[in-house]
Amino acid sequence: MPHPRLFTPIQLGGVTLPNRIAVSPMCQYSADDGAMNDWHLIHLGNLAVSGAGLVMIEATAVAREGRISHGCTGLYTDNAEAAMKRVVDACRRLTRSPIGVQLAHAGRKGSAQVPWQGGRPLGPGESPWQTVAPSAIAFDRDWPAPRELSKADLEALVGAFASAAARALRIGLDAIELHAAHGYLLHEFLSPLSNRRTDEYGGSLENRMRFPLAVARALRDVWPRSRALGARVSAVDWAEGGWTLEETIAYARELHAIGFDYLCVSSGGLVPYQNLKVEAGYQVPFAEAVRRAVPGLAVRAVGMIVEPQQAEDILAAGKADMVAIARALLDNPRWVWHAADHFGVKLDYPPQYARSHPSVWPGARLARPREAAPAT
Repeated sequence: MPHPRLFTPIQLGGVTLPNRIAVSPMCQYSADDGAMNDWHLIHLGNLAVSGAGLVMIEATAVAREGRISHGCTGLYTDNAEAAMKRVVDACRRLTRSPIGVQLAHAGRKGSAQVPWQGGRPLGPGESPWQTVAPSAIAFDRDWPAPRELSKADLEALVGAFASAAARALRIGLDAIELHAAHGYLLHEFLSPLSNRRTDEYGGSLENRMRFPLAVARALRDVWPRSRALGARVSAVDWAEGGWTLEETIAYARELHAIGFDYLCVSSGGLVPYQNLKVEAGYQVPFAEAVRRAVPGLAVRAVGMIVEPQQAEDILAAGKADMVAIARALLDNPRWVWHAADHFGVKLDYPPQYARSHPSVWPGARLARPREAAPAT
């Protein structure tokens, strides 16, 4: 049996991932004014020993008003930086795999309740804040209209992204991922459904990309080539008149020219009336299209990738260079261990857990009889 692609190392910039499985950024909505706490320590510590080749920290706001909720992680104060460093330093003692952070600004989808409280706009008694966006268009009927950003605002936000990247560098992170997906600020600039500006930041594709690319250049200027720099995009809006796959490819080419190392290809999130069918691997065709159109830019697939064989088939067919796993890892934190077992790959467990390795624990075959390596 050939060595599985899933467990082949990959180089991103100056960083080598030991395998092609990434822990997707997953918002925890549990921070205190952007500062991580013990929940993040346990959550990310658990993921750090998962065996994944890259652990990505959740969407992290570059400004206080750039948070989705009061509970969102940020990198806009010294306190938030110190809190993240505490968590990252602890994870470093648990794993040799690289650790990265996704930098974000929520735009018009900010000032919201945490999901388990409803996820609606914050009410008058919940300390709401004025959201901002490329145009004063509300996310939905019962959402407040954001304030349209001025050119001076945009310059300040470019600086905020660069400042957050500098904080990530001081923390010692290996990768930065620019969040330009899921209906947040940079995606709002890219899509004509949310960007109705008539100045040089709106209208044509070139204009709509202008601010997101300015942010990308600012990150490239701050972030060393010896580390990894990527972005997450929504390939399509799943809505008539919205952002298209062809535009995503054009944006990907610009990011590659700036010096980005990889692109994580997701979709949707911009408008509540999106029309999509969630099924196994439903976003993989978008990743494949970008990979084929932009040679040299590593592409990561995400979205309902839940089985090891499914993930391997995606990579073996050349549809993507990596996969990102989110809820499947929350459901089964040992997903990577079981995937290695499935393909007959030797994966070292933390010594404290070595007694559960299938090579020494007969119960492994009873616990997961279908995880045995495929016949050769």
